[in-house]
Amino acid sequence: MSTRPGYRWHLRERLAARGVWKTTELVPLLAERGIELSPAQVYRLVAKVPERLSLHVLAALCDICSCGPSELIEIGVEHEPPGPKRPSTVVELPAGRPRRARVDTGRRR
Repeated sequence: MSTRPGYRWHLRERLAARGVWKTTELVPLLAERGIELSPAQVYRLVAKVPERLSLHVLAALCDICSCGPSELIEIGVEHEPPGPKRPSTVVELPAGRPRRARVDTGRRR
């Protein structure tokens, strides 16, 4: 089993601790800090784990939640399950020159 760096996103918990329960309440708080995101973008930011995040957005979220980045992002390790097993047998190909493929164009000669 192999491992790779991973993280957990705790924005929803930090917002709840500050009394922000709806993602729509976060839109104006971000706008006050110069971050213009649509309600759909803010929802995805809160409800899902972001793949990428601007440092300006991270700084605004830390300011809103009165916390540091380490309280929003928990760094850890993800364990990857082993991949599918490959057959260990070797397939012998016939000896000789390969045959040329014929392409049927649909026309009759």
